Parts: sequence; C-alpha cells; structure tokens
Amino acid sequence: QVELVESGGGTVQAGGSLRLSCVASRSIFSIPAMGWYRHTPGKQRELVAGIDVGGVTNYSDSAKGRFTISRDNAKNTMYLEMNRLTPEDTAVYYCEAWLFREYWGQGTQVTVSS
Repeated sequence: QVELVESGGGTVQAGGSLRLSCVASRSIFSIPAMGWYRHTPGKQRELVAGIDVGGVTNYSDSAKGRFTISRDNAKNTMYLEMNRLTPEDTAVYYCEAWLFREYWGQGTQVTVSS
C-alpha cells in the first residue's frame, strides 16, 4: 500500500516556474517506477514525466527541455521542476507510483496565466 500526497501547485504567470512534490507514505527506494501525469477537462490524462528505480527518466514532448523529474529516496519524495510554463501547462497534476499496481495522489492544481 502506498499513499501519495502532492503539493506545490498554484497560479503562476507564463514564463514562471513551479516545483511539485509528491511525498509517499513508505520508502520509495524499491518502487520500480513513479511519474507525474496531468489532466485537463475534456482531455485524457497524459504522462508528463516518469522515473524508474535506477533514475532513468522519460518525458513527454511538451515537457522535454522545460521540466525535470527527480526522486529523493531519503525523503520518500518525488519532484517535478517546471520551468518556462505556458498556459497550455494548466492542469491538475497527479503523482503516480507503480508497485504491483498503480497508486495515485489526489492531484494538485497548476494554473498558468497569460
């Protein structure tokens, strides 16, 4: 069982930055894969970035070069550093972990104003 709690969302102007955090209720050292997803009304939830237990990362095309995913095993926390934000990044961002099944956080709202 893994409980995930996101934080760090908010409202920012275009071009600004935010850092999202996802704290897990247990050690993430052995969680094979974790990721950040986002959802906008009327669209499917999409993967923004993923990171595996070895630190290998992958990004959506829209996130490449602007977002950085990382995990701090000592703090049981995963991060998403988001730079050069645009209004198209406005969404609810969800933390996800895979440990024999998927676990999801409750989401954190990111709003980017033009």
